[in-house]
Amino acid sequence: MTQDSDYPLSEVPAGARKGLFSTSIMLFSFTFFTATMFAGGKIGMAFDFTTLIWAAIIGNLLLGLYAAVLGLIACRSGLNSVLMGRFCFGEAGSKLSDVLLGFTQIGWYAWGTATIAIVLVKILDLPEALTLPLMVLFGFAFCITAFIGYQGLDILSRIAVPAMLALLVSSLWIATRDIGGLDALLAIEPTQSMTLSVAITLVFGTFVSGATQATNWTRFARSGRIAMLASMVGFFLGNGLMIVAGAYGAIVYQQPDMVEVLVLQGLSMAAVVMLFLNLWTTQDNTIYNFAAAGCNLLRTGRRKSVTLVGAGIGTLLAIGGMYELLIPFLVLLGSIIPPIGGVIMADYFYGHRGRYPLLLEARLPAFNWVGLGAYAAGALCAYFSPWVAPLVGIAVSVLVYIALFEVSKARAARKLVADA
Repeated sequence: MTQDSDYPLSEVPAGARKGLFSTSIMLFSFTFFTATMFAGGKIGMAFDFTTLIWAAIIGNLLLGLYAAVLGLIACRSGLNSVLMGRFCFGEAGSKLSDVLLGFTQIGWYAWGTATIAIVLVKILDLPEALTLPLMVLFGFAFCITAFIGYQGLDILSRIAVPAMLALLVSSLWIATRDIGGLDALLAIEPTQSMTLSVAITLVFGTFVSGATQATNWTRFARSGRIAMLASMVGFFLGNGLMIVAGAYGAIVYQQPDMVEVLVLQGLSMAAVVMLFLNLWTTQDNTIYNFAAAGCNLLRTGRRKSVTLVGAGIGTLLAIGGMYELLIPFLVLLGSIIPPIGGVIMADYFYGHRGRYPLLLEARLPAFNWVGLGAYAAGALCAYFSPWVAPLVGIAVSVLVYIALFEVSKARAARKLVADA
């Protein structure tokens, strides 16, 4: 059997590595996401423009740095997050991260599939009876480029990103004209309230699950510098643009939904194009992430088959009502996903001193209780934290990992002395 060119169960070899443009545009298209723009809209209705910009800068800088560190590890090791999970959670224990990361991605896929069907029916004034057939159609259509693999995602990104940027620039220009210029924009008072901490949490938490799995593409980077720069391009600039664009429309039109803003601007067909490209470039990446987690969970190299199964599950969840569960889903993601990234960073830099052995040659325990314990502590603290939950989860998981690692090392040393 020929090896899948996307290497679902092994390191990416040197000959398959990509340059800065390919890696950057892949991550840039991944972060072009309707839900991020909606989150930006919510922030835009609660802050004046200057405070909004600061919230976007701080939140996306933190997100970009988090993705960049994971990207550096992925590039150096050639592994994605689910494969790195074998080192920090153990052979059997890594199935925990497979399930969690796979669940989050299939949840996003279901939400995106439901969103495009519901919004198209609304914008184009189609019969309500077409909603479910459209969910089935897009549920499987969106996975085509992911089925092809990295090359399919790359081609779509090169086409979609310039088109979406042109649409966004046009919309922002119209919004500035409609409000009467930048001075009029700066004079608008917020109509809702939100603390800066909550705003940063919303910015950071909306796409932190995506940042945790961006290693699926940064592991293809030709160098650590490329991986980190591409991560910053995608998650600081790309995600930042989505937040600001959504907020801009919300401030001007008091409407947090970017698609609705385009309709108000008389750009209904542009809204359809924006929605389609916006969701497709995230949906295919999302189902690709699910396939990566599924392959590691099942220890199978049949990535294309897992992709199709994931598309089927996502479609069923979309039909089941995932569209209505976005906010509780985001809250859950902000608690359970960031600690995985924290454990990976601590395990790589502290536990393995910045160098993994080859995955197929490594003798790994069934369960790495140091990593599992650190993850549990980080997730619990994040869930109950009144502050920026994702950051709390990352920090706690890193600190607890280091503490448990030292305790485990001390116990092993005492046992060695006792046996001698």
